[in-house]
Amino acid sequence: MIGPLAGPPRVVNVGLEVFARELALLGAPHVHLDWRPPAGADSRVASLLARLLERSSEIDAANAEALGRLVEGEPALIDCRPAREAIDLPTHVVLHAGPPIEWERMCAPLQAAVLCAIRYEGWAGDDHDARRLVERSAVTLAPCHHWRSVGPMTGIITASMPVFVVENRARGHRAHATINEGLGKVLRFGANDESVIARLAWLRDEAGPALGAALRASGGIELRPLMARALSMGDEMHQRNVAASALLGRALMPHLARTARDTDALARLAEFIGGNDQFFLNLAMAAGKAIADPAFVPGSTLVITMARNGTDFGIRVSGLGERWFVAPVNTPRGLYFPGHGPDDANPDIGDSAIVETIGLGGGAMAASPAVARFVGAGGVAEALAATLEIGEITLAEHPHFRIPALDDRGAPVGIDVRKVVETGITPLINTGIAGRMAGTGQIGAGVVRAPLPCFTRALEAVLAHRS
Repeated sequence: MIGPLAGPPRVVNVGLEVFARELALLGAPHVHLDWRPPAGADSRVASLLARLLERSSEIDAANAEALGRLVEGEPALIDCRPAREAIDLPTHVVLHAGPPIEWERMCAPLQAAVLCAIRYEGWAGDDHDARRLVERSAVTLAPCHHWRSVGPMTGIITASMPVFVVENRARGHRAHATINEGLGKVLRFGANDESVIARLAWLRDEAGPALGAALRASGGIELRPLMARALSMGDEMHQRNVAASALLGRALMPHLARTARDTDALARLAEFIGGNDQFFLNLAMAAGKAIADPAFVPGSTLVITMARNGTDFGIRVSGLGERWFVAPVNTPRGLYFPGHGPDDANPDIGDSAIVETIGLGGGAMAASPAVARFVGAGGVAEALAATLEIGEITLAEHPHFRIPALDDRGAPVGIDVRKVVETGITPLINTGIAGRMAGTGQIGAGVVRAPLPCFTRALEAVLAHRS
């Protein structure tokens, strides 16, 4: 094993599932690589890697600059306002997760969420009229990432929806995300009935204004120390946000109490936050974007964005600006709620893989072995293996996000397109699983691999581009 998380010698098992299970049962130190030949182990990749050697010093210098910006970001939660105010989002615009996609290619849950958002905003009375607005281009569809925002799963944002405002105080960049709706039938999983709209209306009319008033009164809540502490308490901040949500609630409650105008409304909001273990997820994502967006550096091969729209998986690379590199998205594997199984699953969706780009999520599973079992990835040994594996394709250990189970070493951070293509190892992402049928909602949780062609195409573009 080489790379930032190199340690004592241990077995490296390449692609043999049965052998991996036996090693785990014996408690033998090992890393299991779900390996496939790079795309391929052919003349194309060999040529790319050879050409890289000619520019290695230039790329290394750019990567050092980009990585420094990434790990030294200082995200702070400063406000909650309607999207029309926070990001100047116009009426009749619907933002969605992932790279750009045409309406006709959208998966059923994403289409259902778009139509539901149109009904929520009052632009149409039913799905039929809402669909006609989209098909006539009377409603504009755009990625959240193009509007300084991120959204989990379907990622829907419209003008009246309250969004959290996270500012990177080291660089001045701001990023935004909606308030997490909770679990079950929610818009982000493509649910679209009247209960979904009622919850969105409550977030708009009551919860959002209360949170905004409290945050403005607080002067801002520093998120990096909170996230670092939550990591030490068992969160990886993609699938598990229990500690982070509790820590944020503790920081918020005094300010909510002081600014509240209605004790019943305060009680409803406190109950909502306290009962929503994933409340912090959207904030981890906004923090990730606020940290990552300043890390665009000419010549760098650092991955800045990973996002999915249920049809395509897209990445953006530090040295290539806003350009997307896409490939068909994979379907997660994991654990399903009763009554559901793999045939019911939609391919992966959401902007939440921004968390993996900053050293958390799947790459930090060693800090959160409970997540590995929850998403069907195994237990402690598999969680450790996931973190060690991503260390093969990253540039460094995070100076602030540290993992107790690894003797307080930093989480692997800085996914490098070069290393992904060279090893054939693609990032492992923790994720929720949406039902592929419109209106179903969440049906489970699991893990998914980023598709390798995104990274190969990005590396080709890096080599073709001269800064």
